[in-house]
Amino acid sequence: MAKGVVVKQQRRTQEQRSTEMRTRLLDATVDCLVEYGYAGTTTPRVAERAGVTRGAQVHHFGSKTDLVVAAISHLAQLRAETAMREMPLVEGGADPVVAVLEFLWELHQGPLFIATVELWVAGRTDPVLAAALGRVEPFVNNAVLMAVARFVPDDVRRKEARDFVYTAMDALRGILIANFIERDAERAHRRWHRGCAHLREIANVALAVHPAEQSPRSNRD
Repeated sequence: MAKGVVVKQQRRTQEQRSTEMRTRLLDATVDCLVEYGYAGTTTPRVAERAGVTRGAQVHHFGSKTDLVVAAISHLAQLRAETAMREMPLVEGGADPVVAVLEFLWELHQGPLFIATVELWVAGRTDPVLAAALGRVEPFVNNAVLMAVARFVPDDVRRKEARDFVYTAMDALRGILIANFIERDAERAHRRWHRGCAHLREIANVALAVHPAEQSPRSNRD
């Protein structure tokens, strides 16, 4: 008669538990930035959202600044991972410029962008946060460019193409930030489509995309 095999569950190491606790606190910080804004993101609220004691929170992050600086890197990682994850979901189509613009729109929807804006604004008057943001933004931008390369692999390495992507993101972010006050998603989308018409005209020159190469959809806009 065969003996029963007892599978002993492996216990988590202290390092694993510590990493999990930090991640819970950082995720909770992002949630609080979205719900309460930077000013309303306090360490007690973060601890409560994470479901941990204040003592545990202080053990990992001694101050709000420590917590938010770590959250900046955590959020940057989430933004970069989102860019690479969303990339295969966008159809390239006949017009790569349209694909890029639609990809950028989708990438800037949701709580990650809102939390990022809260940190950008806070960094305007806080040199510690500004320095932390300055370290991670190039990392996020590089992930976006890598994702865009799927649509225009030959062009994205050119300075003109990179400049176009940055200009498109600047325009999109301005529209979305203005919409924080109006809170009209449809209006923001209409403004973005209007901006895309101008951006495609810029792309025709900067990326040498001729009208004959554009899709019928882009010609109708």
